Amino acid sequence: MSRHNDVYRQLARLEQVLREQQQWQEQPPHESVFTSTQPFFMDTMAPEEWLQWVLIPRMTALCAAEHPLPETFAVAPYFEMAVQAPRQGRDEILAELLALDALFAGEDA
Repeated sequence: MSRHNDVYRQLARLEQVLREQQQWQEQPPHESVFTSTQPFFMDTMAPEEWLQWVLIPRMTALCAAEHPLPETFAVAPYFEMAVQAPRQGRDEILAELLALDALFAGEDA
């Protein structure tokens, strides 16, 4: 399934940019942060943490198992609003999220 492969590659690219921008954590956060009921774990994680510990692993798992991908998907607007400029790596990370979102634009799942 090429769409799964495209999404997987873009997630890997997002991880690479997070690492390049020194926004990647080597140690996972405390397990209590994963109990949030807020969208994007806004009350317990920084946006970059959410990308690393929630979005990337969950979407990677969907791709690896070739499960159906979401019909609609748009993370870039959240990140753009949640992370105000200037902030290290913001624009580079946002560019990768826009590329990820574009893989879902106008697609029938």
